Amino acid sequence: MPQSASFKQKRRFIISLGKALHKFGTNSFRSEAHLQSVANFLGIKASFIITPTSLTFVLIDEERNEHNYIVRVKPGDLDLGSLARTDELVDELSSGQRTLDEAIERIEEIYNKPNPYGKTITFVAFGASSAAFAMLMHTSWNDVFWSGLLGLVVSLFVFWAGRSERVTELLEPVSALVCALLTSAITNFDPHINMPLVILSAIIVFIPGLSLTLGLSELAARHLVSGTARIMDAIMVLFKLYFGAVLGMAIGNLIWGTADFVQPAAMPNWTSWVAVTILSMTLVIMFQVRKKDAPWGIISGYVAYGATLLATPYLGYALGAFAGAFALGVYSNLFSRIMNLPTSIVMLLGLVVLVPGSKVYIGLNSAISGQDMLNTPDIGSQTFLIFMSLVAGLIFANVTVRSRKSL
Repeated sequence: MPQSASFKQKRRFIISLGKALHKFGTNSFRSEAHLQSVANFLGIKASFIITPTSLTFVLIDEERNEHNYIVRVKPGDLDLGSLARTDELVDELSSGQRTLDEAIERIEEIYNKPNPYGKTITFVAFGASSAAFAMLMHTSWNDVFWSGLLGLVVSLFVFWAGRSERVTELLEPVSALVCALLTSAITNFDPHINMPLVILSAIIVFIPGLSLTLGLSELAARHLVSGTARIMDAIMVLFKLYFGAVLGMAIGNLIWGTADFVQPAAMPNWTSWVAVTILSMTLVIMFQVRKKDAPWGIISGYVAYGATLLATPYLGYALGAFAGAFALGVYSNLFSRIMNLPTSIVMLLGLVVLVPGSKVYIGLNSAISGQDMLNTPDIGSQTFLIFMSLVAGLIFANVTVRSRKSL
């Protein structure tokens, strides 16, 4: 770094970088490690405390004066394309391809960059992801069709929330309530649908399985405050979704009643691979992955699901997730070493295929209502084991194949 770069410039870049990483959904221990690496390169002694709702920077100048910066923030949303661009920007700065002033301007451009896929493609992706999840659950074609349509309804609420803070506060429970109302009405002329499962599929984009897994990963990394905050936030989102769904079903039953469920024919096993393909493609769109990185992200879904499928007959379903997470972690770290990009770009896409967020919802329903949405015995202990297996699998993978990137 040229000596002409002032402390003020360096401080501004580090703070802008920290805000950007948080906005793009980077978890706390990766953000702190990356910021520490950048601060060391810039020749600044620094300390960082990152949580889902606050950023704290302590920077020390040449005269050993402390400069503190604390800001309250909202939890970020995953934007893996911007994360990749930010990582490349840091590489360009460290290699001398950009000056510090140019890097500051570029990070502002990345920070304010709009969704590269546009609203139309994103709208379709919401419906396709809900349909793909229903397909992955091996229910019926009826469930897949209606889940897809209701997923489109959910996307309308998401777009509305982007323009209204009032809607944002009620996004999860209202979306679940409306989906439950509509599903209750649908059962009157299509009794071949599993109503609770269709509702779950429709709101699957809100189910915080990934947040729970990342929170546990942060706890495993001894980032206790951040991990606890992320887990509690995920649990509250889950409660809001479940309350909205239960209220919607109750109101729907009062208005037009609910027809008796007629068991349809189950879907063939080969549809699972179709579901993983569709789900991986929709995740690329919703996480805003760059088009040149998209094929790697889609492959991560196959790696995670395929390894789990191969290991399950020998290790059981819960420990099969360990094999899936281990294979995914190794693949992600190899991707990072080969492409010189953050591990998170492909790891998070594959992890969504594995996380048992839906099982947490199903277990919550079984505990409260006493009714099973699917024939899944011991779902509570099974879900807990899967979460532990995922965290352990990623830890073992990081020991086996180290990533060159801190993100």
